Amino acid sequence: MWIDSHCHLNHKNLSKLGELDEIIATAREAKVDKMLTICCEIHREYEALKQIAEKYDIWATVGTHPHDAAHEAEMEYTTEDIVNFTKHPRIVGIGETGLDYFYKHSPKEEQHENFRKHIRAAIETELPLIIHTRDSDEDIIRLLKEEGQGDKRLKGVLHCFSGGLDLAQAGLDLDFYISFSGIVTFEKAGELRDVARAMPIDKILVETDSPYLAPVPLRGKVNQPANVVRTGELVAQLKQMPVADFAKQTSDNFYELFSKAKSVA
Repeated sequence: MWIDSHCHLNHKNLSKLGELDEIIATAREAKVDKMLTICCEIHREYEALKQIAEKYDIWATVGTHPHDAAHEAEMEYTTEDIVNFTKHPRIVGIGETGLDYFYKHSPKEEQHENFRKHIRAAIETELPLIIHTRDSDEDIIRLLKEEGQGDKRLKGVLHCFSGGLDLAQAGLDLDFYISFSGIVTFEKAGELRDVARAMPIDKILVETDSPYLAPVPLRGKVNQPANVVRTGELVAQLKQMPVADFAKQTSDNFYELFSKAKSVA
């Protein structure tokens, strides 16, 4: 059994592949039994993701992507608002959130404040953070340390990991998980494959980030949860593990991190 630990099932681009019923059916035929569908804009996505999670017996998150931090700030969501959104049984994580200095769709200051709110909500709820980072590694770790202050309730995952070994180790030092997407299959991702080889097996997740980042040989096409198997097979090879054992290990890792998901599995 595989779990796609990060996908966007409400994204309009997925409709190019067919109805969501078909996409979920295709995933389950590929033995991707469970998925975590990720929230990027609370005011626009939360209700829809809740309904998707209920209908398909999967899970969802609540959070604001750094790209949308400025717009969501206008909605004046507080840490307590985020906490309240997590009371639904199928909301099992907080994010995706983080910092993105590459695109800079939102000013740094608003990204920082947005990220801090999510860290505080994660600590209060004891739910994992789903973290997006791009060209912002030092500030990601700094803010996690400033807000977390060694609090054992703070946990999470560096999603769609594409950084170097230093960032991965900093995440591990915080007891975070590292999630690999289709990027690890790309021809020029040799350094990332080295990172995957070096990661402890009990700290690895796999994801699609669909509809983005389809793995080789599907690169450039619309991605879907079924394709997490291709990424998983590649990382299993890097870890020199039987594919079935790796699938079970990453699923066990998911439930260890997203412990709330166990009660609605």
